[in-house]
Amino acid sequence: MAKLLPILMLILGIGGGIGAGIMLAPAPEMTEVAAKGDAHDMATDEAGEDHSEAEEEEDPTEQNEFIKIKNQFVIPVVERDQMTAMVVLSLSLETKPGLSGKVHTYEPKLRDVFLRVLFDHANMGGFRGAFTRSEILDPLRTSLREEARRFLGKDVVDVLILDITRQDV
Repeated sequence: MAKLLPILMLILGIGGGIGAGIMLAPAPEMTEVAAKGDAHDMATDEAGEDHSEAEEEEDPTEQNEFIKIKNQFVIPVVERDQMTAMVVLSLSLETKPGLSGKVHTYEPKLRDVFLRVLFDHANMGGFRGAFTRSEILDPLRTSLREEARRFLGKDVVDVLILDITRQDV
């Protein structure tokens, strides 16, 4: 019986793992042919109301507006109390339509908060070494987007880094 118990526990563990895998597996995706054939059925809820217009999805980037921030950002890179490089960035905002007037109104404030984020990034060593790697730039983009949303609201989709250059001195 003592030799049978580990085998029984192994079988129960494997069975439980397989069962959990089946239960937690994502639903299979519909093929395009099935989606077209059942579009009306899926768009009609239990009450018989037609929601086909709500189900239609368009490419969200087609409707978005891109607003370039007028001037470049110049960030000094300081190491051991000495400026070792200058980083020059060009930024653009991806927004919902109709936000360009608000962006231009708040541009001085946006530039100020963007510079704060960029200076913090530089002070943490974000512009040293291979600074263009995505794992280095992604937190910077996220911080810039959060600051833009703080002033302009949820209509800001993203902050895009158009150009980035570092000149060592």
